[in-house]
Amino acid sequence: MSPAITMTEAITALVTEKRATGYKYHSEERVLTRFAAFAAARFPGQQAPTRASVEAWIAAARRRGVAPATLHGLAAPVRELARWLGRRGVAAYVRPPGHCPAPPATSRTSTPTRNWRLCSPRPTAAATTRRSRSAHLVMPVLFRTIYACGLRASEARLLRFDDIDLDAGVLTIREGKGGKDRQVPVSAGLRDRLADYHSSVAGRTGGDWLFPGTAGHPLTIGNIDKNFRRFLWQARIPHGGRGHGPRVHDLRHTMAVNNLRSWFACGEDVAALLPVLQAYMGHASIADTDYYLRLTAESYPHITTCIQRAYGDVVPPATEGPCDGN
Repeated sequence: MSPAITMTEAITALVTEKRATGYKYHSEERVLTRFAAFAAARFPGQQAPTRASVEAWIAAARRRGVAPATLHGLAAPVRELARWLGRRGVAAYVRPPGHCPAPPATSRTSTPTRNWRLCSPRPTAAATTRRSRSAHLVMPVLFRTIYACGLRASEARLLRFDDIDLDAGVLTIREGKGGKDRQVPVSAGLRDRLADYHSSVAGRTGGDWLFPGTAGHPLTIGNIDKNFRRFLWQARIPHGGRGHGPRVHDLRHTMAVNNLRSWFACGEDVAALLPVLQAYMGHASIADTDYYLRLTAESYPHITTCIQRAYGDVVPPATEGPCDGN
């Protein structure tokens, strides 16, 4: 391990990063502190998890006769520490997760509602299992759709398979903000991805929701936010905490700004295209869309001259978000 960081410093940095992305990480911190003390006593001088120290840690727990849930709780944070160090070029042993499999959620507190349904004898258990196993298919398409179409998360999660016209490449957004329906054309790339997704998921999730949750319901906003935080953490993007960001809704804002930036760069008539963007995003008025003009200028200063030339001072500074909050 690099002498520039000790195991204690690595643990502190990992815990800080986890909490910055929304995790409490209290019990995990206690486990890592205990592991560091164990390693210092049994393997002096080692400042990173090694195969010997990790296996000794697990063996000691097994000799105490701990429950499977406890054993998993002792192994997972140490594995996460090793992965964290490995991403920074530090040699550390990552114990394969299957050696200490996670127990059913009845004996755990971190995921209280999902896994117990997989073991349920009720008729819906098979469908729930399929939904759980399709999560790796659902999430990438969900977030791509939110960004590429500038959707609100509430609009995306309520899409049904019948709301996709794959031939025309159009999504139908039903009862958006203000109770209005609208049609949203999609790019050729997203249409192809939706077609692949449709063939993989349709009819296999126990319901007709495009992005299924559990028990025949669509994904919840909380579930979407949780996965977004997880992806931010995996990409090593910091989160400012509740009320700050990045947020899922920022994908919608980014889509608007990127389109305006592209139009300006290509010399398009932005005045004519702004109402198109308004209709596409489902804004109640053009004032909500005008907000993105100033936001675009602030993010890309070279566009300021174009905006001033086209609009003068008609559009007010972007001191607040869109009038409809979206």
